[in-house]
Amino acid sequence: MTSADWANKDFYKVLGVAKDAPADEIKKAYRKLARDNHPDSHPGDRAAEDRFKQIAEAYDVVGDTEKRKKYDEMRSAFSGGFGPFTTTGAPGGGQGGFDINDLFGARTGGGGGGGGFGDIFGTMFGGGRGGGTRTQQARRGADIETEATIGFAESVDGVTVSLRLTSDAPCPDCSGTGARSGTVPRVCPDCDGVGMRAASVGGAFTMNETCPSCGGRGLVVDDPCPTCHGSGRGMSNRTISARIPAGVKDGQRIRLRGKGASGERGGPAGDLYVTVKVAAHPLFGRRGDSLTLTVPVSFDEAALGADIKVPTLGGPAVTVKVPPGTPNGRTFRVRGKGAPGKGGHRGDLLVTVEVQVPAALDETQRAAVQAYRDASSGADLRSKLFQGGS
Repeated sequence: MTSADWANKDFYKVLGVAKDAPADEIKKAYRKLARDNHPDSHPGDRAAEDRFKQIAEAYDVVGDTEKRKKYDEMRSAFSGGFGPFTTTGAPGGGQGGFDINDLFGARTGGGGGGGGFGDIFGTMFGGGRGGGTRTQQARRGADIETEATIGFAESVDGVTVSLRLTSDAPCPDCSGTGARSGTVPRVCPDCDGVGMRAASVGGAFTMNETCPSCGGRGLVVDDPCPTCHGSGRGMSNRTISARIPAGVKDGQRIRLRGKGASGERGGPAGDLYVTVKVAAHPLFGRRGDSLTLTVPVSFDEAALGADIKVPTLGGPAVTVKVPPGTPNGRTFRVRGKGAPGKGGHRGDLLVTVEVQVPAALDETQRAAVQAYRDASSGADLRSKLFQGGS
């Protein structure tokens, strides 16, 4: 594929995302398409294998922040009047022919020096201006996202959970070489391991293109690995232990460095992002770093005052003093009995009282309540509702 083809090819369309799609959306689209079209799921299906390669090729560019930026710049420049390419010089590279890398170098002020689109091609696709030597660069592994559901008490105290992960990784049977076990790839004779070669476009322009013999890898596999069909990549299933810190909140996203997919060519592994789901508790709730608890109290306790015992999460009960005349819904604070926060600070337990009205009264209780009513008959609690009406 020529560099002109790189410019004219829509990698966003291949992945089914918009040009301004965020990185996480691009990653999710790639992972789904890679799973659906992986050669292991379609043995012997050349069309699926070709789709898998196209998807991987597209994600290799737009899934990388720097490559994506250069790709967008290149497509923008081509759509501004330089593509698709046409030839105006003499065919065959005669006196009228010229190198399109020089054209773009002049357009961006390069004048034959660095900074032109030839440099963009070299950075993105591994080749230099003259088809120079390319170094196979290490590539960081992809980030992985997963979810973990834990109990309410575990979210407060912290817990270690086991997570089963599926991610892109070097093929385990060929260790990422793409060659059958017992064999090794050889240096591509057409590009001498560079992965790029010079090619003419329309007879007048010359540009670097991905070597068709090795697909840009710089290596040729004569006896492909039967597991990955020569791609060198596969899907890895593994189980890891992850520590969920104390005080984690429902919906919080935790980053575990180096627990993502394995890197390529000695590159570091990606990161693992765990979204934590916290199960509800039958008694306690959460408000920031504070725990909440609703406690029933009787009418006489609210009216006359009382010392009541309330539970704490994972600890002994504590006594809360309810003063006389406490209204329904009043909240009391028990310091230091909440969830852990930043800097080792622990939140509070917020106790809200709920005055209970008995559904039925015996004769003694009824007589006592009637006596209270008679003693309070002079007070009209609703008199203010009618003051200043119409």
